[in-house]
Amino acid sequence: MNTAPATYPIGTPGTPWSEEERAEWLSRQTRHRSYESEVLSAIGRLSPRFDVQEYGRLEYGSDVYPLMAIRSREWQEDLPVVLVTGGVHGYETSGVHGALQFIDQHGADYAGRVNVLVAPCVSPWGYERIHRWNANAIDPNRSFHDDSPAEEAAALMRLVAPLRDRVLLHIDLHETTDTDETEFRPALAARDGKPFEPGGIPDGFYLVDDSENPQPEFQQALIEAVEPVTHIAPADDKGELFGSPMVARGVIQYPLQKLGLCAGMTDARYRTTTEVYPDSPRATPEQCNTAQAVAVCAAIDYALAHRQ
Repeated sequence: MNTAPATYPIGTPGTPWSEEERAEWLSRQTRHRSYESEVLSAIGRLSPRFDVQEYGRLEYGSDVYPLMAIRSREWQEDLPVVLVTGGVHGYETSGVHGALQFIDQHGADYAGRVNVLVAPCVSPWGYERIHRWNANAIDPNRSFHDDSPAEEAAALMRLVAPLRDRVLLHIDLHETTDTDETEFRPALAARDGKPFEPGGIPDGFYLVDDSENPQPEFQQALIEAVEPVTHIAPADDKGELFGSPMVARGVIQYPLQKLGLCAGMTDARYRTTTEVYPDSPRATPEQCNTAQAVAVCAAIDYALAHRQ
């Protein structure tokens, strides 16, 4: 695995970025792939079988991105809601395509049992630039709170607000990549004027449970379902994954709402964040996408079986 640079190329160590440094950072970002051809086209192909809606629109300079959601066509007001989100960090590819694979291959399986709502690419600007942040150098996944500074998060919260009390399950699909260590965490430290502290990247799939509302049996059901598809990350020599204690096999915990994380945006009983490791020589892109889809199915199955 590559190592992080000794100093980040933008800004002065120890000094938070001003607008000048943010502008310099933005000027270095380039488009690497197409949201329209890779994501919107896939959503369009689903429209004969599911309801598709635009729930917001991002405008960054001349770039305009419709924010799209996919709903069960047989929506019933008396059924619980399952919320599936992907691409909150645009660079985490299998979050986007795993969400699309789930709804394409398995979404109809739950008709009449739950209402499924999928927002497969929450951060399309970041998707195109393979970046964690939005164009304002803001992490959408720390922005799910009142007066959010990230329109990506604010738009999704507006979409979900009328359903918030009916969400039984929210599964947010993510990846942990080698570039977390080589680019994104160094950039975060530079942006905030803090020292960068090197860490390690877990080799395999893991989950983030809610420390304020832990559901250990639910999390383990997902781990067991995903393991035939891709390997589960072992703890490091400190008993940790990505700097957090491993509380069970393949599981760590964060206070989801306190941190403004996407998975904490509702009061759903069952909440989790998946973390796929696409840089492993033991995992292909297809395995990563399938692992995400399998995790969603396992999560819905468990939530329905243990619904109170």
